[in-house]
Amino acid sequence: MNATTSPQAPVPTSVEQIRNVVLVGPSGAGKSRLFEQVVGVVAGAKAPRAGTEHSTGLRAASVEREGVVITLVDAPGNPDFVGEVRAGLRAADAALFVVSAADGVDAATRTLWHECAVVGMPRAVVITQLDAKDADFATTLADCQAHFGAGVQPLGIPVAGADGPVSSIADLLLGEIHDYTGGGDRIVREAGPEHADAFDTYRGGLIEGLIEESEDDSLMDRYLEGEVLPFETLEADLLTAVAHGAFHPVLPVSAETGAGIGVLVHLVAAAFPHPGLHPLPTVTPVDGGAAVELTADPSGPLVAEVVHTRSDAYMGHLSLVRVFSGTLRHDRAVHVSGHMELLQTPTGEGHAAHDEDVRPGAVAAPFDGELLPKQQAIAGEIVVVTKLSSAQTSDSISDPANPLLVTPWALPDALLPAAVSPVTRADEDRMPSAFRDLAAEDPTLRIEHGTGQVVLWTTGPAHLELILGRLRDRYNVSVEKVPVKVPMKETPIASATAQGRHVKQSGGHGQFAVVHMTMEPLPRGTGNEFHEKVVGGAVPRQFIQSVEKGTLAQLDKGLLAGWPVVDAKVTLFDGKAHSVDSSDVAFQTAASLALKEMATTASMALLEPIDTVQVTVDDDYLGAVMTDVGTRRGQIIGSEPAAGEEGRSTLTAAIPQLELIDYAIALRSLAHGTGRFTRELRGYEQLPDRIAREHLADGGKHA
Repeated sequence: MNATTSPQAPVPTSVEQIRNVVLVGPSGAGKSRLFEQVVGVVAGAKAPRAGTEHSTGLRAASVEREGVVITLVDAPGNPDFVGEVRAGLRAADAALFVVSAADGVDAATRTLWHECAVVGMPRAVVITQLDAKDADFATTLADCQAHFGAGVQPLGIPVAGADGPVSSIADLLLGEIHDYTGGGDRIVREAGPEHADAFDTYRGGLIEGLIEESEDDSLMDRYLEGEVLPFETLEADLLTAVAHGAFHPVLPVSAETGAGIGVLVHLVAAAFPHPGLHPLPTVTPVDGGAAVELTADPSGPLVAEVVHTRSDAYMGHLSLVRVFSGTLRHDRAVHVSGHMELLQTPTGEGHAAHDEDVRPGAVAAPFDGELLPKQQAIAGEIVVVTKLSSAQTSDSISDPANPLLVTPWALPDALLPAAVSPVTRADEDRMPSAFRDLAAEDPTLRIEHGTGQVVLWTTGPAHLELILGRLRDRYNVSVEKVPVKVPMKETPIASATAQGRHVKQSGGHGQFAVVHMTMEPLPRGTGNEFHEKVVGGAVPRQFIQSVEKGTLAQLDKGLLAGWPVVDAKVTLFDGKAHSVDSSDVAFQTAASLALKEMATTASMALLEPIDTVQVTVDDDYLGAVMTDVGTRRGQIIGSEPAAGEEGRSTLTAAIPQLELIDYAIALRSLAHGTGRFTRELRGYEQLPDRIAREHLADGGKHA
C-alpha cells in the first residue's frame, strides 16, 4: 500500500477503547490470509504484505472499528517459532485460534491451548478453509469441543450457496443469515425453514453455555420456562464469559467470499476484553524488591516491554512494544532494562544484562509493513518504536526516574545445536557483530564457544535455516555447518610410568630436564592431584614446582584427544638436573613429555557427558519415546503423570549428550508435535570402547 492510501494512526483516548488480539494456529490453516482479510475489511483497503519473514516472526496492524482500536497480531505457525507465538500472547489480551476445516486440531495447537488455559488467556476459535476439498465444519467443531474442553460453542454456522462455496453465515444469537453472495457488503435476512435444523442443533447449547457464565441466576429458569431471552442480555453475558476465559466462541470464516469476517470483527470489538480486564505481568524495581502494583492506567508509571525486534534496511532498528502502564512519548527519554538471565538459562552470547537511558525515535502504530506515526502510546497499546538501538526482545521500558523490570514470558529452550565455521577470513571478522545483532532480536537463539567451535542453539531446523539465511543475506556472512563436538573429558583407567626427557645442549645456553613420573586413576569426582617423592635431590627443590606447573597445564590440555584430564594422581619420583642448563621451562616441558608418553588407550579413557532429560508427551506416545531412549544408550529413571496436564506424562531418563544432538527433531516426529523436553548435565561416564575408538579414529580432538 502506498502512502496516499495508508490509514491514519488510530488514537485511543482510554484503555476501554483498545483490543489486542493474537492469531495463533498451525502453518497452512489460513491464518495469514485471515489477518489480511480482517485488516482489509476494517481499514477499507488491502493490508500490505510484510515480506517473506512474516511466517517466522510477528506481524501486527492497528485499525479502528466501532470506536474501538483493534491491534491484530499474526504469530507464525511453524513450531520452531513458538517463542514468537508466546511473545504474541504476551502482547495481546485475547487469542484467536485458527483451525482449518480440512485439517482439524493438530497436537501443537492443543498444547498451546493448554498453555493459554493455565494463564487464563481469553480465547475464541475461528474455523477457516470452509471451501476446501475435505472441509467438514461439523466434524471440526466436534474436534475443537473434544480437544479444547468445556465452553467451546459456535456463534455461527456456515451456509453453502447454490454454487457450492460458503457465502453465508447463520448467526445463532440473532437468528439471522448474513449473506455475502454478492461479494460486497453483507446482506442480513431472516432465517428460513431450511435453516431450522442448524439452529435447533446448535443454538440451545450456545445459549445454555452463556447462561452458565452469566451473573444473573434467574436466566436459566426463564430460559427453561420458554422465555425468549433478549439479544442484549445474551451479548452482555458473552462479553463477561469471554473476558473470564471460561467461554470460547467459535466462528466460521471464509477468506474466499469474506463470509463471517464482519461478525468476527464485531465479536472482537464488542466481546473481547480490553487491557484493563487482563492481568498485567509481574513488575519489580530493577534493583530488586517487592512487586509493584500497577494497573493499565495511562497516568500511571511508565512500564512497557519489547515483544519483537527487527532490522529494516531504511528505518534501522524497530521495536514492537506493548505498553502496560503509563504513556510512552516520542520526545521523552526512557530506561531500557534487559535481563535475559531471568528469561533463559543459559543465555549464551549476545544476551548480557544491560541498563541504560535512551531517547526513542518515532512512535508509530503498526500497519503490517508500514508505520503510522503518532505522538504517544497509552497503556494497553501496541506500537512500533524506532531508534531503540540497545533494546532487545524481552527488554523492559520505564521512566528513567523510576526504572522497573517486567518479569519476562517463558521461552522455549533452544535445544537443537549446530556448529558453524566461517568460509573466509572476512566472514570470520564479520561474525561477532552479526551474532550480537541476531541474538538481540531473537531471545530463543543461543550462541556458545565452549568447545573451540561456534555452536548455534536453535529451536528447530526451520529456526536454524532462518538464522543462517539472515547471516548470509543481511550481514554478508557465509558459514558452513560442521559436526558438533560434544565436550568430553579424559581420565586414567590404569597406572602408567614414563620418563620425560628434554635435553638440548648443542650451542649456546642449553636446556636439560629429566623426570620420572607415574599416573594413576582416582575415584570419579576427586579432581587432579600432584605428588612428589624425590629422594636425594635428584630434582632440585626449585624445579619441583616447575614439574607441577607443567603437569597441571598438560592435564588441562588433554593427552588423548585434547580434552581436559580429570581424576588423575601424578607422582614425580625421580629425575635429573644440570647445574647450568636446567630451567623452569625445561622441567615444565619434560613433565609434559612424560604425561604424553603415558597416554595410551590402555591407560586412558574418554568420559562422555550424560544429561538428565525430562520429556513430557501425550500418553499415546509415551511408549514410542521410551523405546527411543533405549536406542540412544539411555537409562529410564522413571515416569509420572505431568502436573496439571491431563492425559500427559513426564519421563525422566539419563541420556549421553552424543545421542541428543538431533533429539529436538526426533521427538517432534516421535510425539507428533506434542512433546517437549528439558536437559541438564548429570555427570560423566566412560565412553564405550567401540565408540571411543571411532571417536579417536575420526581425529576427535576438540582443538
